[in-house]
Formats: sequence, C-alpha cells, structure tokens
Amino acid sequence: MTSTTHTQSTATIPLERFRNVGIMAHVDAGKTTLSERVLYYTGVLRRIGSVDEGTTALDDMPQEQAKGITISAAATTTYWALSRPDGARERFRVNLVDTPGHVDFTIEVERSLRVLDGAVAVFDAAHGVEPQSETVWRQADRYGVPRIAMVNKMDKAGADFDKSVRSMVERLGANAVPVQRPFFEASAFAGVVDLCAMRLVRFRASDGSELVFEPVPESVSDECALAREALIEAVAEHDDEVLNSWATNGPSSVTEAALHRAIRRATIARVVVPVLCGAAAKNMGVQPVLDAIARYLPSPLDRGTIHGTSHIHEDVHLQREPREDQPFSALAFKVVHDPFLGALVFARVYSGTVRRNDAVLEPRKQRRVRVGRVLRIHARTTEEIERAHVGEIVALAGLEGVRTGDTLCDAREPIALESLVIPAPVVQCTVEPVTSADRDKLGPALARLALEDPSLELSTDQESGSTLLGGLGELQLEVTLSRLETNYGVKARQGRPSVAYRETLTRECTIHERFKRQNGGPGLFAEVVLVVRPGARDTGFVFRDETRGGVISRELANAVKKGVEGALTRGPLGGHPVVDIDVTIVDAATHPTDSTALAFEFAGAEAMKRAFTEGAPTRLEPWMALDVVVPEAFVGTVVGDLSARRGRVREVSVRDAQTTVVLGEAPMAALFGYVTDLRGRTHGRGHAMLAFARYERG
Repeated sequence: MTSTTHTQSTATIPLERFRNVGIMAHVDAGKTTLSERVLYYTGVLRRIGSVDEGTTALDDMPQEQAKGITISAAATTTYWALSRPDGARERFRVNLVDTPGHVDFTIEVERSLRVLDGAVAVFDAAHGVEPQSETVWRQADRYGVPRIAMVNKMDKAGADFDKSVRSMVERLGANAVPVQRPFFEASAFAGVVDLCAMRLVRFRASDGSELVFEPVPESVSDECALAREALIEAVAEHDDEVLNSWATNGPSSVTEAALHRAIRRATIARVVVPVLCGAAAKNMGVQPVLDAIARYLPSPLDRGTIHGTSHIHEDVHLQREPREDQPFSALAFKVVHDPFLGALVFARVYSGTVRRNDAVLEPRKQRRVRVGRVLRIHARTTEEIERAHVGEIVALAGLEGVRTGDTLCDAREPIALESLVIPAPVVQCTVEPVTSADRDKLGPALARLALEDPSLELSTDQESGSTLLGGLGELQLEVTLSRLETNYGVKARQGRPSVAYRETLTRECTIHERFKRQNGGPGLFAEVVLVVRPGARDTGFVFRDETRGGVISRELANAVKKGVEGALTRGPLGGHPVVDIDVTIVDAATHPTDSTALAFEFAGAEAMKRAFTEGAPTRLEPWMALDVVVPEAFVGTVVGDLSARRGRVREVSVRDAQTTVVLGEAPMAALFGYVTDLRGRTHGRGHAMLAFARYERG
C-alpha cells in the first residue's frame, strides 16, 4: 500500500447513509469484476481493470494476478449518489470488501462477514447456486448479515434468471424475490426492467455509463406486471404499509417509494432477499446494484446495539450503542504486514472514536497498545486521517501483537466483543528451508503469515523436528509457500501434503485428581473432580464449573480450564489435537497456603491426561464435500473413482445438455491430487470443488 491524501470528506455524510458491504460468491461468479465496476462508476478508478489480465485494483497480490482469483479480502472506501423517486439525490459512503470465492480461503469471507452490515451475493446465471455459494451464505447466516443478490453473466450461453432464483429458494432456503427482470433483444441481453418503477433500463456507451430509461416494451409488459404483483405480494406478507395499500386499492396503488421502503425493512429483517441481474463484464447492471446497496442494505444504526461481555467475567453482559459519545470499541478482523507501514490492523469501529496516538486496551489479554496512525483504505492506497468514527472500517498502524478477532476498546470501560470462528486445518505439509540463510528467516516469516491468516497452523513434527504448516487446502499451502518467497525472500521446499487428523473420546468418565508437590517451603496443592464427556460434533471444547458452596474460586476454576486446554493440544493416539470434549468440574479441595492457580492448572492437565486413557479415545479424519461437473459420458468414471476412494455419491443431476453434476463426499486422505486426476480421466473436460464437510471416525 502507499499513503496518499484523498480529498473526499465524510463530514457531511450521516451515519444512516454509511454502508459496510461485502461482495461474496462462488469462485468465478464475477465478484471482483463487479467490484471493479463499482469502483469505476463511483469515481475511484479512471479505467476498468480485467481479472483475466491481472489488472484489477483489488486483486493486487502476484498470486492473485497469476491465478485469476481473489485470495485475500480487499477493502476500499467509495461514495455513491442515489437518485430518489422524487428527483432528490442522497450521497452514501460505501465501505466495500471483495472476498474470495475459493474454499481454501474461506477464512477471508468469515472474518469479513463478522464486521460487515450487509452483503451482495453474486451468482453465475448459467449455474445458480454453487457449492461455495452455499458456504458463504451459511457464513452470512451465522452473523445475521442481510443480503441482496445479483444474478450475473446474463449475457452468457445457458443463462437462466428464473432457474437461478429457484436455486436460491431450494438450496439456500432464501426468500429470493426479484426486483428486476432481464430484458432480451434479438436473443441478446439488452437491459433490465425495474419492477418498482416499471421501466426498462438500457445500458449505453462502451463502458455502460449511460443509462437510458424507457417504457416497458409491450412484448414483456404482461410478464413484468405479473412479476411486480409477485414482488408486492412477497413484501406485503411482512409489511403493513404495502399490505394495506394493496388490499384496499390493488397492486397499482403501491407507489415506487412505498415499495422501496418496504423492501428495505424486509431486507434488514432478513425475511426477503431482493434479486437483481446484469452482466458486470459487459458493464451492464452495476449502477442498479449500487442503488440497491444504498436503498435496501442496513446502516450501522440499523444493525443496532453491539453486545459483548466483561473481560473478567464472561457471564457479565455489556453493550454499546453505535454512537460517537459512547466509549470506543472496535474489532480487529484482519492483520497485514505492509513493507512501508509495518503491521496494519483492519478494524471495524462499533462505538466511539479513535485518534492517532490513543492508547487502547485489548481486554482479553489485559494489554494496552498505542495507535500510531489511522488510515482510511482506498483500494491500493491509504489516506491518513486524524481519527476514525463509529461505523467506519479503517486500518490502524502500530498495534504490534494484535491478532484477528481481538477487541480494541477504551481502557477505562472495557468490553470484550464476540470474536469469530476460525476453521480448523484439514491438510498439512512439512516446510524445509532451501539454504542455511533461509533457515534463520523461515520461522519469523511463517509466523507473520500465520498472524495474517489465522486458518494457518504452525507446529513441529515430534519425530523429525520439521516445521509443519497446516491449512484448509492444497492451494492455500501452495500460495503460502509462494508468498514466503515474494514477500519475505525465503525459499522453502514443501513436503508431500498429509491429513490433519483430530482425536476425541467416545466414553464418559469421572476423574478424581490430586496434585501435590512439596520441595521445602511453600508447596503446590490442588484437588479436582472432573466429569469428562464426548461432546457433540463441531462443538470444540466446552468447560463448565458446577461446584457448589464456594469450594473453588473463579480464578482457580479458570486455571483448571487452562490446564485442560493445554492437555487437549496433543492426544494419546497420534499427538493430534483433541476436539469435541465436554468437561465439567463438579468438586474440588484446596489448601490454605499451597493452593495456587498454577497448582490447579497442573491438576487440570493431569486429570485430562488420565481421561485420555479411560475415555476410549478414537481418531477423527476430515471428510470433504465434492461438487464434480463433467460431461454425461464421464459420470460412470467419476462415480466409480469416488467409490474406490471410500467416497459416497449423494446426488447426480443434469445441469444442461452438456454437463452433469455429481455431488458426493470422501475422506481427505483419498483426495490429494484429485482435481488433477479428474482432468486426466475426463480428457480435461471435468472440474471439481472440494470443501470441508465434517470430521468422522477413521
């Protein structure tokens, strides 16, 4: 990044006209192409870049340009003037985040959605909902993010708007409601019909910048009238204003302005998903998407009160209002290392303001850090500003040691905000330096990359002493090794990928552990009774204190929890992490002078190690979901190959006359090199997407 001075000001833009928005989709649906046009039409860019040529503003990593995909979520700030039905224009500030579509980089989507207020889901008009579409949709569900949808590539052969909308309803469970209809002329995509205003929008000029509004052509007037009625009916189910008008005087009495207001309320309530369409690569349909972002998606005020907990007592709930007169609170959702600016922490400000040189608190670590610089992000450049306001997404320099998911807050009134879900690695490989000079630089460089990407996991092979790098897929590991050389000048050899197994227990057990150590002088004493149970799948580690009568303090109970967590890092079968464990402390005993937090930490660790023996441990292996697209002639080949890999076929469906989709699942251990092998078996005509599904006993 480079630092610049930017002339646009937010002083006159009220918080209700802020939009913090992410673009999300399956790989190759056109997210970055849409984002590039958004920046062009809002004046940030003077020329439109190309994904194929590696010239887009938001995909500026060498690895992104080489592979033609988004790897790292990129943020930018821009502005859009919305024309209202009454002719007035309102200026909006849009903080835009372009997220990756490849499953190996799903952590980028996860951490972006954690801090965004709304999202635009992009779908390929020829394919509708695809595997990663489902993944990112569920991630948005997890954080309660309202969405609008764009069916992109309407100019593509096989494009089917209605089928794409149906796939959203059937596969995502979304109440997808079109607010536009595509318009074709001589079988070519020529524009969209705005169902709220009931007018045709044509996109003229080579860059699509000229919009021409015309009456709805007679050839599609009946179809569009029915579509508008369906839109009104869908919205009326959730909005009294539209319902009363429609019931009293019919659909024609529902004005454009009233319909916009109702769609906005229903979108923010997440009971309706407005659907638009276009062809971003042909510069068609982008301005209406910007209008929809401004009209329908929420502001920070619409998202309401921010909830958190005390950093000392997690059961004490706190809250902040999105106002500048509230104590400062923000969430760090991304960390990057800039060669000129050092460590940059991307943060969303939820309340209050933060200025350069302010000392802020990271409450869970009880550590104060000082903000060196406050930077507003504009694609590849940054603008240094005096302070960041509530609702903004900014980069903060100088916060060494701050990690993804950390809270930053006013030290006088601490609050710990909800962090985010970090997916567990499913593959790993050894990493060896090429030269002795690389050896000294390898560890620090990998540590920095792991700080930037929390889905990477560094560990040491206990037998060989080699460094192990874990991640979400082979592509992620490949890109990480490439970044080692391009970013840090470290050349390293990647070993053969292997499976990142997990372990768990299958039987409940009760452990009575007494820890006692006396070496003359003060000793250590702790006694605990733990009930250890197998937890539900994907619950990780759950700890409860059910002691009665004050037999143990909160501090000592937390020490037991810390000891148990430490023991869970290495299981008894293969030294793999232990997951899905439910531990309850039901009784304890203390000594007047020798019972310290350290003693109870040791007791917790020893109790857990005994539970490994008595709890019937078993190994878990990652299973992957597969979406395989092949010509019909190769379906038998794909099914037979999956069976040979211990896989299962869940569904076989015909996408169109040329392609068939095979949905299945198989253990990760049997899928190394699968995509390359599939291309060979199908003479280069098949492709597949793999996504982590779950862990199973294996």
